[in-house]
Amino acid sequence: METIRKTREETAIVLDYLPNGYSFDKRPSHKKTAIAQVIGKQRFSLLEVVPKKEIMLQPNEEVYIGDGKREKIHHVLGKLPYTKLTNSAKAEVEYIVKDLVEANQAQFINFFNNSQALSTRMHQLELLPGLGKKHMWEILDERKEQEFSTFEDLKSRVKLMPDPKKAIIKRIILELEGNEKYRLFTE
Repeated sequence: METIRKTREETAIVLDYLPNGYSFDKRPSHKKTAIAQVIGKQRFSLLEVVPKKEIMLQPNEEVYIGDGKREKIHHVLGKLPYTKLTNSAKAEVEYIVKDLVEANQAQFINFFNNSQALSTRMHQLELLPGLGKKHMWEILDERKEQEFSTFEDLKSRVKLMPDPKKAIIKRIILELEGNEKYRLFTE
């Protein structure tokens, strides 16, 4: 049986920082620890981390959470479901995902250039919000001629194509919310 090796997040972006821990934590304040909710830069993993003592984190701050020596993070508590995010963290998610998609445009263009069929009736491209069979066939035909190089190239070559960057951002948010059967961009 083949084992699938999951990629571990090395760096993350702070969504919310709670210097006094969660408000619903009933422990006395001297026993509470600071908590930060972060999103991984590679696979958009939502994680809960404990910063080192005397470290203050800011939303949108990049932190190292890998196996090496960490400057600001003491340890990673674990994965965090979207429903457990604070309201502040939920408000930040879309902006941070947008920035990460823009910064890694080549990775997402690669998805359009290499996506495959999931079954005889469904293609990975159809999982993107706003893309149906017509757009899927146009994308497949265009990429046979020449691979796409940017989001603008994709939009200009496929007629009436909805904004591919927005479609990817929306798909990532849907996957983070946890209601999707297939995961294209998140773990």
